[in-house]
Amino acid sequence: MATNPQSYAGHTRWHPLFHFFLVPVMIINLIWSIVLCYQSPSWTQCWWVVVSLGLIVMMSLVRTNSLKVQDRLIRLEEQLRCQRVLPAELAQRASGLRVGQYIALRFASDEELETLVTEVVEGRLTKPAEIKQAIKNWRADYFRV
Repeated sequence: MATNPQSYAGHTRWHPLFHFFLVPVMIINLIWSIVLCYQSPSWTQCWWVVVSLGLIVMMSLVRTNSLKVQDRLIRLEEQLRCQRVLPAELAQRASGLRVGQYIALRFASDEELETLVTEVVEGRLTKPAEIKQAIKNWRADYFRV
């Protein structure tokens, strides 16, 4: 778990094994298999290009599927937090927020959640980046995928 305080400027999570090892290895593997297929075309060399593409697709699906599950879980957590922290009428209005808006609101402290949700519901803040930038008391999330 990270110990540095999070903020809007530094909340992006880089997973070193994925971003700096697996992705480059898969891209280099694809390029290398295309070069070999071009230099000495054969069914075997062409098959390795297909396998390399398959590995990249599989790597992408593993990453995107885990992020989608995380987003659904964050949406559920934030819906429950809205029910717990917000006045009933505002919590009801907040039920129509988009997933990206809930994800941005997860960084807001309980104290400023009501103000931010009101601004989102009334259309003053619409994009996740705008919501995150409006947060004054950042609530860190170190358990992201």
